[in-house]
Formats: sequence, structure tokens, C-alpha cells
Amino acid sequence: MARVFALTDVGRSREHNEDTFLVADLETGRPVGFDDGALDLPASPRGLLFLVADGMGGAASGELASSMAGTLVLEGLRRQWSQATTAPSPEQFAEALRDSTMAANVRIHEHAREFPEHRGMGTTATIAGLLGDRLFLVQVGDSRAYVVRDGAAQQITKDQSLMQRLVEAGELTPEEAEVSDRRNIILQALGPEAQVTVDLTHQQLRKGDTLILCSDGLSGLVKADEIAQLSTGESDVRMLCRKLVDRANHRGGPDNITVVAVRFDGAGLLSSSGQDSVGYTAYPLAGTLFEQTRDTPIVPRAPRTPIKSDPTPKQGVRMPTRAERRDLDESEQAASAQRRPLVEPEVAERRARVRPLLVLLACVAVAAVVWTVVQLARR
Repeated sequence: MARVFALTDVGRSREHNEDTFLVADLETGRPVGFDDGALDLPASPRGLLFLVADGMGGAASGELASSMAGTLVLEGLRRQWSQATTAPSPEQFAEALRDSTMAANVRIHEHAREFPEHRGMGTTATIAGLLGDRLFLVQVGDSRAYVVRDGAAQQITKDQSLMQRLVEAGELTPEEAEVSDRRNIILQALGPEAQVTVDLTHQQLRKGDTLILCSDGLSGLVKADEIAQLSTGESDVRMLCRKLVDRANHRGGPDNITVVAVRFDGAGLLSSSGQDSVGYTAYPLAGTLFEQTRDTPIVPRAPRTPIKSDPTPKQGVRMPTRAERRDLDESEQAASAQRRPLVEPEVAERRARVRPLLVLLACVAVAAVVWTVVQLARR
């Protein structure tokens, strides 16, 4: 059983709310509302869907992009379920989430191309699908998902942001990244590009777990330990959402704030134990970031001099500029040269490729020596 509530707030600095949330029972294919308070949703055979999206591209465009993300992902899942006669397997469920998200990206991108007033529109998307006692998460951008268990909150998604990349490369510490004036630069979003590569992760649930999905208007101001403290101390998910939003607004509310809180319970869940793990765990599926990065682990470098910057975001999320993307690509290329040693077949292949050139150069050298000797003999 999932007891769920969702709340979105414009914050204290923005004129428009570009965030969106969506909660749906995939058995019916319809989203649910929270006008009457929190809802109890049984884990249906086709799953439950929870989504938070943070739009960008100006008020009208940002609102439209995030709203389209929720609608199109749900539409894609509904279309796939309508053709199925049985409940999905875990792998089919994961594939459906991946495909629906990628299809939503195409539709948002095409809309922006068709309507110039929405050019550049995009949105982050953190999408959690529950099948049985297992969560599958699709991540694009820097909205987040946390699981609170036994009084501790663990982030189970990974930000697709410039700061996250620099932290992984050892260029910055997490503390430096939090106060950088470039922390709102994301590397992927739904809409700006014709294709995206989603990050797909999964998490085994236990009795009493609380899932928190949120936009960066919350996670940028309320840290994981505070989320854990509030989640542990508040049994009502509606009041939990309210307290989280109030905490972000109390600290200035510079961005839109959205949170979905889900508490899991019931006889179908095991109790937590010391053997359980909570955190970012990639799901091995083709067409995801896991497939691209599994053979190229990031080699950390020594941290550079700490960066001091204004800790207050002035714009919301944005994509990197061409210069920033070029610098990032150059950094990645330099790092990748150190990441993975060549395996023996690759060495043999490269040797075979250059062997004809070496033979030709040797022949030219021999011919030059013979010609020189002949010329000297004639003299």
C-alpha cells in the first residue's frame, strides 16, 4: 500500500510555477488528484507512477514542457499496457518507462520546433514507477528522489548536472558544488535536443520506507538530513509535504518548489535489516546511461582550489552554453584517455591497421638508401 500526497508551490521569487507533479495508477491509466487530502493506493499489477518535472524556457514554455512531460509519459505507458494481456515483468516495466520517457522527449522537441515562441523549452523529469515491492526510476536533469529508511535519507538518483560531473571527476568537492554559481547548469533535459539518454535505476523497498521526489527548489535548500528528520517525525504525508515546502520558503524560496511524498506499508513488504542497501543503483538496460558508462569508470583527480561564489541561484535550471559544453567535452576527452586501458584485441587491431603504413615507410627508406649509394658510385 502506498500512502501518497503531492504539493507544488510557486515560491517567493517567481511569478509563475513551471513545476509539475503527476501520480497515477497504471491499472486504470488515469492520474489522481489530492483535493481531498492524501490517498491510499494499492500496488496494482501494472504498477503506480510518480513524477516530478521542473520546466525551463520562460514561464509559458517551462509550464508547458513540464506539463507535457507528465501527460506524455503516462500516455506512452497507457498505450503499451493497452496492447498487453498480462501484467508486465520487471524488465518490461523498466523498458516501458525508458521508452515512454524517450518518446516524450521527441514530442516536446518537435513541439518547440513547430512553435518558435516555445523554442528552447525543456524540463527535467524524475519518474518513479512502482511494480510490486520494487521502484524503477528514470532520471533526466537534476530533480531528485530520496528514500528515507530507519531515520536516514539516501539520494537514489544522480543529478545530470555540470556540478555532479565535476564532483565525480574530482574537480570540486560536494560542498564547493553546493555554493557554485554554476550549480543550476544541467546536462540533459526533455525537449532541447532530439535525443536523450535516460538514467535508469532501481531500489528494493522495505516496510515503512518513504519516497521523496522533489524539484531543485526543495533539494537546493533542504538537505538530506533535514528531509530525513521531517519524514521520520511526521506520520501524515500531507503535513510532511507542507513542512518541506514551508522550510524551503522560509529560506527564501528563490525557485518553484514541488514534492511528492509516498509512504509504503503492508504485508507484501519485508522489514528492513542491516543487510539492505539504499542508494543509487543502475539498472542494466540497453539504451540507458548504464550501457554508455559501464566500461569507462571516472578516474577522480585531485580537487582544485575551492570555488567561492554566490550561493543564491539567479535563474533556474539551464543547459550549458556552447563554451561550457566545449570545456566539459575537452575535460571528458582528456579523462577518458586515462579511464580504460586497451585490451589485447584492440591492441592487435590497431597494430594490424598501421602495419601496411610501416611496411611502406620501410620500403621508401630502403629505396632512398639504394638511390644514394648508386649516385655516389657514379661519381
